[in-house]
Amino acid sequence: MEKLTKIALAGEGGQGVQAVAEILTEAAYESGREALYIPNFGVEQRGGVSIAFVQVSGEKIGAPKFQQADIVVALSGRAVRRTTQYVGEHTVFVYDSGLEDVEGDLPAASGQVLGIPALDTAKRELDTRVFNVIIMGAVIRVTGVVTPQQAKAALEKKLGHKFQENPQLRELNFRALERGMELVDELRGGISHGN
Repeated sequence: MEKLTKIALAGEGGQGVQAVAEILTEAAYESGREALYIPNFGVEQRGGVSIAFVQVSGEKIGAPKFQQADIVVALSGRAVRRTTQYVGEHTVFVYDSGLEDVEGDLPAASGQVLGIPALDTAKRELDTRVFNVIIMGAVIRVTGVVTPQQAKAALEKKLGHKFQENPQLRELNFRALERGMELVDELRGGISHGN
């Protein structure tokens, strides 16, 4: 029996957290599992914190909402502060290590806190447009909820029309996905997903 994996992704509007959630959900669904995605756009229409709740399981998913996530991803300082309520004793908390002034807001009680230089890596090595795909790679590595191949197939389904117009975009997205997984491995000293 495959355990239920609960994921909360949060960031500022425009950082692509909803796109990542959609692609992860699609990849899980296409692999024959139950997958549920609930977007939450916050109160403010523009510039508010956007949160996506994703659940993946081998069996029916009972409740659409959850109190504690297996993994929380926060891509901005406000997102870090907004998501600590979903952190439990065993939650893996992933945030962009380039964020300033978040040290005091990071959850102390969670299972593991991983600061990933996603935006910096996107700027230096790839393109800022694929920052969120780096994050998706990190989520996949930490949770094992889908395989890299399943994630690439879902990316292809979502962005295929753009890939056809610009084949380099496919390579860029696939490399970003792999880079996100590598960043987790580097932080964990080469250990692959341990759930």
